[in-house]
Amino acid sequence: MNDRINVAFCLTGSFCTLSKLRDPVLKLIENGANITPVFSKAVYETDTRFGKAEKWIKEMEELTGNKIIRTIAEAEPIGPKNLFDITVVAPCTGNTLTKIAMGITDTAPTMAVKATLRNGNPVVLAVSTNDGLSGCAKNIGALLNSKNIYFVPFSQDDPNGKPTSLVAHFDELFGTVENALKGIQIQPLLRIKKTEQ
Repeated sequence: MNDRINVAFCLTGSFCTLSKLRDPVLKLIENGANITPVFSKAVYETDTRFGKAEKWIKEMEELTGNKIIRTIAEAEPIGPKNLFDITVVAPCTGNTLTKIAMGITDTAPTMAVKATLRNGNPVVLAVSTNDGLSGCAKNIGALLNSKNIYFVPFSQDDPNGKPTSLVAHFDELFGTVENALKGIQIQPLLRIKKTEQ
């Protein structure tokens, strides 16, 4: 990325993957992105075994240097003011993905997506859902066929234990954003799970 890119970076409640976001966020920043975090209510308020809400709030605000957008009212100006060149939803839960596919706007991240699409700008989704190959499969299919929607490559994370679960390859997020800004879906989209080192 040569030009300064304004990015809305939305976090939704796939808590087990939140720790994988630091490196992709840093890579975007190192390459000139100005990132504003956008949190779902669940991420902003929920303490889990993967970390307290306060930890994620502090980490993202310190990394990006920007205050978190956390309400629909705070996200609403994104559209009229054309605040962002691209919106990233990472992780994108099955719940959020379904809302985006159905045009439901009831969280700060879904408002950010709606506002970004309204302006004809790209949206990148990094899927993390246990029902990606079951209940959410039709919504992934619908979004794959939608204008200005791009997916971070994904794979089954546990084909034997959770055969319908899909998780994005977060290390491919930067490349997906770079390509999406050019109107290109990074390929291949379907990947084989990388062996844990």
